[in-house]
Amino acid sequence: MQFILFIVSIVLQYSAGEYYKTKPSFVKTCLKSDPDFDDCSKEAVQQLFNALGPGLPEIDLPPLDPLKIPKIRILQGEGPVNVNAALDNVVVTGFGKTEVLLSQVDGKTYDFYTKVRVPKIRIEGTYDLKGKILLIPLVGNGRCWFEPSNMTIDIISAVKLYEKSGLPFFNVTQCHVKYNIGGLKLHMGNLFDGISSLEESTNAYLNANWRPVSESLRPILSKTIEDILLGFMQQIFHNLPADFMIGDLKSHLVNKIEKKVND
Repeated sequence: MQFILFIVSIVLQYSAGEYYKTKPSFVKTCLKSDPDFDDCSKEAVQQLFNALGPGLPEIDLPPLDPLKIPKIRILQGEGPVNVNAALDNVVVTGFGKTEVLLSQVDGKTYDFYTKVRVPKIRIEGTYDLKGKILLIPLVGNGRCWFEPSNMTIDIISAVKLYEKSGLPFFNVTQCHVKYNIGGLKLHMGNLFDGISSLEESTNAYLNANWRPVSESLRPILSKTIEDILLGFMQQIFHNLPADFMIGDLKSHLVNKIEKKVND
């Protein structure tokens, strides 16, 4: 399948010389040696999500809720979805109500496994679309919104340790997600040059068949979530010393962490 997703969004920059020098109030320290580490980690990640909602201006981290994305460009050329589309001035709301269900950290690699639930996400923006979904020809441009509800997301994050100013930091190099949703509502205005009968019937059909629609859109939505989460995790963890979060990082790993030259 040919599939390209380009997000001009949250262009997060971090400075090698800037980071939290003291542990911020929203960070909870857990010990890997603690038998209840997973419970502690779950609470710690929940506190982190709560802090990310309104943003962290001290490290130039924009709000996660609402999240503003200037442009999303989608090119998908095979299968039930064949589209050439652009979404502009996108606003995503709902991530601020993220509930952390599970948080685990691999004892050898420190890769993260996190499971979260988001009651409802709303994605709004201006679209320009030519293509098909479920083999239905779609042409239009105008306002649109999508509302996935009761979403559970499994997040697997590949992590490497590196050193900055003599301190260990996590570098999240990859993020993979799998998700399930309990429902999907959507609306695309001005379909077919505003022919109301076609616009209404097409939106009604897509909503009535939300399950196959959501499955056909899964690669697009998965990639969008992955890119958003990766950007936020890289920004936050490049600015938080790793031992603020895990108080007993294994010494043999800390001694082997990748060296990073400070600016």
